[in-house]
Amino acid sequence: MRGRDDRSEGMFSYVRLEERVPSDHPLRPIRALADEALATLNDRFAELYSWTGRPSIPPEMLLRATLLQAFFSVRSERLLMEQIDYNLLFRWFVGLPMDASVWHATVFSHNRDRLLEAEVARDFLVALLALPRVKQLLSDDHFSVDGTLIDAWASMKSFRRKDGPGPADRPSRP
Repeated sequence: MRGRDDRSEGMFSYVRLEERVPSDHPLRPIRALADEALATLNDRFAELYSWTGRPSIPPEMLLRATLLQAFFSVRSERLLMEQIDYNLLFRWFVGLPMDASVWHATVFSHNRDRLLEAEVARDFLVALLALPRVKQLLSDDHFSVDGTLIDAWASMKSFRRKDGPGPADRPSRP
């Protein structure tokens, strides 16, 4: 019997995102490791944010989204927000509920930059690499990386003098 092309949308969804991601998907153990590393930074997050005012994007979600951007070579924050909006796997990994709105790319970038300036992102990677299960996954073998993201993240605007503040001279490229 032929099924019907019924396009009516239900008002409520009874399927959890957790059930949509296969139990053997490679991102499942990565999310568990990321969550374990993020739990060690809870006190740092509490220091960075005020107890009053509008709620910000949770730093755990910002850092998980940044991991996705690196893993899947998403070349801009705007495209990352688009992917999180319609990709159930990305929503699940970040921890964004099905019916929650995705952040504006500018708001995401501003909040993520706040974490980078406070060196929380570096501390997150250090905590992640310190986990025993992560050490088992690392090797000295050769690997290839899409350098466009690395080049963009290490742009001339991100250079800071190590010997203190100085003129805003930009080093010339060779």
